[in-house]
Amino acid sequence: MTNIYFEDTTAGTVRDLGNYTIPEDEMMAFSERYDPQPIHIDKDAATESVFGAVIASGWYTASVCMRLFVDEFLAETASIGSPGLDELSWLTPVYANDTLTVENEILETRPSKSRDDRGYVRNQTRAYNQEGDKVLTWIGTNIILCCHAD
Repeated sequence: MTNIYFEDTTAGTVRDLGNYTIPEDEMMAFSERYDPQPIHIDKDAATESVFGAVIASGWYTASVCMRLFVDEFLAETASIGSPGLDELSWLTPVYANDTLTVENEILETRPSKSRDDRGYVRNQTRAYNQEGDKVLTWIGTNIILCCHAD
């Protein structure tokens, strides 16, 4: 259900997107399919690495954050897509059973210059582990319809 339109977005708004505890089987299954590096799928090799254990693929971590972003924000907006990310950083390894806390901050909003039915919402998503260490950050833009566009 659409409750949030471009006019409802304000720079400086921070949303708690919730928490997610990383299941080892899910983390490793993702990596087996999409990012089969030894540090993500091979317990023996990972133990010998600088990480000391299997770590999550950064793409898996980003996917977890994206799911929370959709569930707690985008699903409620009149979103019509995104031109992409400006920045994506994986800052701290994520391990099985880590609990991620994710938040999103609206950095800037601007109406479209070429189409009066939409605006651009530049935002930053940040994820922290249970120790409070930042594990991921991205900055991206979402295109959201104006309330008069429906």
